[in-house]
Amino acid sequence: MDLRFTADELAFRDEVRGFFRSALPPAIREKLVEGRHLSKDDIVAWQRILNQKGWAVPHWAVEWGGCGWTPVQQYLFTSELQQTPAPPPLGFGTTMVGPVIIAFGNEAQKTHYLPRIRNLDDWWCQGFSEPGSGSDLASLRTSAKREGDHYVVNGQKTWTTLAQHADWIFCLVRTDSAAKKQEGISFLLIDMQTPGITVRPIITIEGGHEVNEVFFDDVKVPVENRVGDENKGWDYAKFLLGNERTGIARVGMSKEKIRRIRELAALEREGDKPLIEDERFREKLAEVEVELKALEMTQLRVVAAERQRVGNRPDPASSILKIKGTEIQQRITELLLEIVGPYALPYQPEHDEEERWNEPPIGPEWAGPIAPYYFNYRKVSIYGGTNEIQKNIIAKAILGL
Repeated sequence: MDLRFTADELAFRDEVRGFFRSALPPAIREKLVEGRHLSKDDIVAWQRILNQKGWAVPHWAVEWGGCGWTPVQQYLFTSELQQTPAPPPLGFGTTMVGPVIIAFGNEAQKTHYLPRIRNLDDWWCQGFSEPGSGSDLASLRTSAKREGDHYVVNGQKTWTTLAQHADWIFCLVRTDSAAKKQEGISFLLIDMQTPGITVRPIITIEGGHEVNEVFFDDVKVPVENRVGDENKGWDYAKFLLGNERTGIARVGMSKEKIRRIRELAALEREGDKPLIEDERFREKLAEVEVELKALEMTQLRVVAAERQRVGNRPDPASSILKIKGTEIQQRITELLLEIVGPYALPYQPEHDEEERWNEPPIGPEWAGPIAPYYFNYRKVSIYGGTNEIQKNIIAKAILGL
């Protein structure tokens, strides 16, 4: 299998790279390089720049704003986006609910929602997980009872990422309690301003507010907001989760972080020399780089295989990418923690208006976000299907065990 890029593909990569360098606001790039959180306005502004270029949803069908790119072009686009680094388009809309609406929604839903998703006029969040319904998602208990032209929704969702910003939430709800658990679920689109919805923050281990609980108390949702057929939501959820896992290896992001590690390790000293010259540290870094190169080659083989793949079913090899990619991401956070050393101990809120923090940094200015980054990335081996579940998929779908 020839994994080399053609001259046209290399020219495309250079075009993408040049656009990112010229169009991305420097303040947004600086935040990402330093490991600081982006504001909602940052994410909206960048996605609208991409949408104006026609690149907000390159993987969608051309008739709904997609680019008609080959799998290799999409890979190059994502890789350059992560290495710039630049924020991706908001995945809850562009990668999750958007493709579901395209595949299973009616024409009215496509016409109304898809342009707004592309331009991030609507911020979406995902209402899947519940207390007691995580890995066993089909056991969810949030109910939707039909009353005339509305459903009345009651229940709770949890770990709802960025729900504090959301205008809409796409939800799995139980519409038939008597059916087998996978067969009684529907897929609803719910306006977050509807009376009866309450969002409560969950403060995670690093002190951040990224996830939330969402409560539904007699929330009225028009039947026209149901995607597809009643009680067929589990099929749509499986389709969505296959898309969610795509690109989770984040090879480009890991490359950019390794560049950052080299930069910071050259600044910090171990005894009488820079840390980057310490043999033990260099050995750890080289080991991660070798594994990252192997992951990149595996991802390229998956991309090459997509040219021949028929249908929308995700390649089970994506589970390999997910496992190894997240392991490498966590190893990178460990190396950064080793660089920052004892300055990882103080908790230092971000230096921005939202946090109201006006104290000087403790240690180097770049030290503050590193420990929170380490703790936050404990999650990557869990979301998108835990690594343990991915190993089961590999055993069944690849090894035939």
